[in-house]
Amino acid sequence: MERTVLSDLETAILEIEDEPGVGDLVCSYRNGSDRMVILRCLGPEGFFLERVVFPFEMLNFSCPKDSEVKIWTHGLGGPELVESLLADDLILDQTPPTLAAEGPLGPGLTGDFLESDTSSPWLTSL
Repeated sequence: MERTVLSDLETAILEIEDEPGVGDLVCSYRNGSDRMVILRCLGPEGFFLERVVFPFEMLNFSCPKDSEVKIWTHGLGGPELVESLLADDLILDQTPPTLAAEGPLGPGLTGDFLESDTSSPWLTSL
C-alpha cells in the first residue's frame, strides 16, 4: 500500500470539509457596483468568512445554512453597510449543462460557454 503525504493546505482543506455545517450552501455574489466591497458571512457555530470583492467580480463561496451575508464599503465617514442578505438569497443554481441547453438560456448556451460564431470568447456563464 502506497502512503500519500498531504501538504498543509490539503490537510487544512480536508479538515474544513469534515466540519459539520460547512459547505451546506454554495452561494454566489456579484459586485455590480463600481466600488470595491467587503463581503462578510456570519453563520451558526462561529462560522465567519470575509472576502474583498472587486467591481464587477463574482465570488462563489460555501457556508452553513442560516448564515447572514453583509456587504460593506468604505465611505467618507468610514465603513458603510451597503446590503444585508440571507445566504439562502445567494444560492448558486447548479443546473446540469444538459438541462441548461434546453432551459431558458436560449439557443447557443449550454450553461458552460456561449457557442455562437458571432459570440465573444470573453462571454461565459456559470
